[in-house]
Order: sequence, then structure tokens, then C-alpha cells
Amino acid sequence: MFPQIGVFRVPMRIASFAFGLFLLVWLRPKGSQHPATNSAIVVLGIMLLELCLHPYINSMTGGVAQCAMYLAILSPLFWVRNLKITHIGFESLMFLMWSIYALSASFGVLQVYFPGKFQLSLSTTIQNSTYHGDNLLITLANGEQVYRPMGLTDIPGGAANAGFYALLFSVVIALKYKNPILRIVCMGSAALGLFCIYLTQVRSILVLAAVSMVFLAVVLMRTGQIARLTAMVSGVTALFAGTFSWAIAIGGKSTLQSLSSLFTASPDQIYHQNRGLFLQDTIEELLPKYPLGAGLGRWGMMNNYFGDNTYLVSQPIWVEIQWTGWLLDGGVPLVFAYIAALYLACQTAWKIAINRELGDFALWGGLIFAYDIGALAITFNYPIFMSQSGMEFWLLNAVLFVAARNSKLESNKLLNTV
Repeated sequence: MFPQIGVFRVPMRIASFAFGLFLLVWLRPKGSQHPATNSAIVVLGIMLLELCLHPYINSMTGGVAQCAMYLAILSPLFWVRNLKITHIGFESLMFLMWSIYALSASFGVLQVYFPGKFQLSLSTTIQNSTYHGDNLLITLANGEQVYRPMGLTDIPGGAANAGFYALLFSVVIALKYKNPILRIVCMGSAALGLFCIYLTQVRSILVLAAVSMVFLAVVLMRTGQIARLTAMVSGVTALFAGTFSWAIAIGGKSTLQSLSSLFTASPDQIYHQNRGLFLQDTIEELLPKYPLGAGLGRWGMMNNYFGDNTYLVSQPIWVEIQWTGWLLDGGVPLVFAYIAALYLACQTAWKIAINRELGDFALWGGLIFAYDIGALAITFNYPIFMSQSGMEFWLLNAVLFVAARNSKLESNKLLNTV
């Protein structure tokens, strides 16, 4: 939005990861550890072995940077448990996250209604790429061409992720609190989020939003919250239908055609036509070549910043989805270790969501469980666990675990006092 401060962009992005490493040193781990911690340690151990033993490492600097990136992203599992987080503190974090996502989705809507006035600068990678073209644009019902809603990102279509999380957080907050004004605001932000998803025409995120709502409904059904389940199903159904009509009225024929394509083929065919080719290439081409990894520093920003691409055996490899990144960094062992960590994170959130001893706090567990399922699905779409979103995933899961533990301790103290 403000090109004059663009010089601070790279330092800010670096600082977000460096701060996690700083807290890892400053806050010495103590207290109960998250169940995924041991699997995370295995992940880091595999990365260390790859750094020390793999013959095709791109460069030592790039390899060290890749290891540091993994450590920074996983760091909340280690330092968060040192904090005395209460349920009030956790709720404050949830409202903060919801506000950020809702704000980004709001900007996405403004970028459609007022083309150019709320437009953020495009990513320099896209500006310098041959990818820059019509596939980044949408044609509105009035015939005007605009970039796919970006929200508070520098990538056309970037508002889709914010829209998904704005929807998810809004629905849970509206279910949890009875304040009518807050509920209206939540429904408004959920509608803005869905509108962004429709207008960006990122169909995988739309499917993900529907799947997450189903998992949230499963949590409510499992815990016997029939009234909330009924309110959620009716409200979300009305949101999907009403926002769809709004999106078609603004987005026109191109939006309708894009969304209609979801029903013209089976889900696996649709995925294969879009991102599935990358998964197929990973399994059929890269897996036989690199079962124990391809060498660190051969893809992504670590290669871009620190790579030494002068040797044929360690040339860069293009990565579009997280599974490819895991395979290249640590081979099959890293894939299984990271999936084990993700499974334990999902399992922990599920146990908190169905724990009746936690009272109304358990609903936050349902939110994080649905959030986790969404993040796991996004691994098939892009390398989420080599980004700020990956660090956010581990932060929210670690904070949920600590807050649930503290809430349970407080409840036990009250019962003992009585």
C-alpha cells in the first residue's frame, strides 16, 4: 500500500522467523510438552543428518538456512509451553487472528468494488515472471478486468486464504457468544470471506471451506451440541447460497463458469487438472530418484537467497506443493516424521474439542481442529509449512494445548475448593 516503506519488507519477513528462534533461546522449555513435540524433534534430527551427510547439498549456507527455517517454524512447540496462557489470553489471540483475516478479506472486497484504489503492489516475483498475465485477472459482470482479490497480500488470489480463515473463525465466534451485535459482525465477516473465495476463483479453497464446516459440524454432533449444530448448518447454508448470488452478480459469467466446473467432474479429476500433476510428478518422478532427499537448499527462497547453482548434481528443483518440499529436504523419513507431527496435532485438538471437562472452552478446540484439517489439506496446494502460515499453525496448536491444560487445572482447583 505504501511503496516508500517497501525496503522494510524483507527484514520484516526475516524478523517473523528470527523472533521465533529468539524466543526459543530466551524462554527455556518447561511444563508439559505438546504431544507432537517428539515427532518435531525427529524432523529436526533428520534435517541435521541431511545437512551433515547428504552429498548433494546445494550449499552449506543454504542448508543451514533450510534447517533454521524448519526450527523457526516448529519453535512454538518448544517455547509456548513456558507461558502462563489462560483461556482469556487464548480468546484474545483468537479475536486478534479473526480481526486480521477479516481485515484482509475486507480489502479483497474493496479491490473488486474500487479497482486500483485499494490495490497493493504486486510481488516482484510475479512482476518478473512470465506467469504474469490473464490468469491473474478476472472479468467482472460489467466487463472490467481486475486482479483476483489480493487482500493484504501481494499475490492475486491471495485473499482466498484470508477468506477461508475469516469464515472459519467467524462461524465459531458466532456460535460461542450470544451477543447479537457480535454475531452480526461475525456473519458479515464470514460473508466477506466467502465472497473473496468465490471471486478469486480458487476452487480448492472453496472445497476446503466446505470440508472444514463439515468437520466442525462433526465436533458439535460428537459433543451433543444440537442447538449449535442446527444454528450452524442453517446459517452456513444460507451464507454459502446468499454469498454465491452476490459473487455471481459482481463476478459475472467467468465466476459462474469457474464455480460450475466443480460439478462437471469428480473431485480427484478436478484436483489432478490443477495441482494434482505436481503430486503425481513427486510420486512417479522424484520419489524414485530421491528416496532419502535431494540435498538441502535446492528449492524455494533458501535457494534463491543462498543457493550455489554451479554444480549439475545440485541444481534447483521447482516445488509447488509441500509434499515435494518434504521429499526433497529429507526423503521418505521426513515425510513420515512430519505427518506424524501433524497427526498428533490434529488428535490433540480433537481431544480438547470433545473434552466436556473444559466446558465452553472446548469449542475453541473444535475451531483449531477444523483449522488443522484445513492446513493439512493445503499441503496438497502449496508449501504451507515453509511459510509464516506454518509457524502460525504450530503457534495456535501449542497455545491451545497450554491454555486447555491451564483451564483444566483451574477447574480442578475450583472443584477442590468447593
